[in-house]
Amino acid sequence: MLSRVADSLYWINRYIERAENISRFVEVSEAMALDCPPGSAEPWLPLIDANGDRELFDSLYPQGSPSDVVEFLVRADANPSSILNCFSLARENARQIREVITTEMWEHLNDIYWTMHEDQAFWKQPPQELLRDIRRACQLFYGITDATLSRDLSWHFSRLGRLLERADKTTRILDVKYFLLLPSPDEVGGVLDELQWISLLRSAGAYQMFRQSSQQAIEPQAVASFLLLDPIFPRSVRYCLGRIQETLRIVSGNAVPATPDELECLSGLTLARWSYTRIEELIAGGLHEAIDALQSDLNALHGLIEQRYLTAATIHPTSPDPACVPA
Repeated sequence: MLSRVADSLYWINRYIERAENISRFVEVSEAMALDCPPGSAEPWLPLIDANGDRELFDSLYPQGSPSDVVEFLVRADANPSSILNCFSLARENARQIREVITTEMWEHLNDIYWTMHEDQAFWKQPPQELLRDIRRACQLFYGITDATLSRDLSWHFSRLGRLLERADKTTRILDVKYFLLLPSPDEVGGVLDELQWISLLRSAGAYQMFRQSSQQAIEPQAVASFLLLDPIFPRSVRYCLGRIQETLRIVSGNAVPATPDELECLSGLTLARWSYTRIEELIAGGLHEAIDALQSDLNALHGLIEQRYLTAATIHPTSPDPACVPA
């Protein structure tokens, strides 16, 4: 496969996954805002930190109001990772490889692109309905891809981009809750604290699966364990890392390499580290530090994948540096 084609497939899925995650974050914050004082920034500004865009946001929106946060994350042209720009960039990548992707994939991306750019009624919907439509558009693209694209290298590079982006965003939203939203000791376990942890689960699409898999109360350790270490939940970090290694081996054509290279070593060691650890050990050693290390590994994985398989000259707005949340 040409590196140009692999690059486009990889990034189409990163952009769509990024748009879905942002829509989830904003949708949950909209619901949380109903339980906060009017005008409170508490459920909003952490979203900017989770995406590593605080400096850009502060320069564009000095007031930092809730409406500014929504505008920045959803529609702002100046934000390269806004939902609107994610769909625009995904469509542009798809346009360049129309002979590789299926007609259904192209038509869906093209339709949602023009809806966002020309249908003013789309943006006049109530926020919850608007964000739900965006999330469903992303999920529909995944379904169309899985239903119509042959399981060749095209599908595997698509899957690889989706998994890396998903693992990154899961860690970031968890890190923000742990690091920036920790309540004072007398508020731990309180109504607001529990509400925030429920919202975190909902933002990852994990609330129902968490309740089904765990008989524990909704408290920090149980939630962190589920989102980081659950082996079968498709949005958990451990699950994503397992599928990333599986996909890389298929792409390389070497299921069990006798002499693992740098990319194989990093993917294998990262998976092992997050498969054979316990949440108690992660928290005791500092969850923020553990997540920072994981984000560094994910960025390194992306760099090695780009170096080996993708078009190095292509410029994309990537995920922020792993240290986007203050240490």
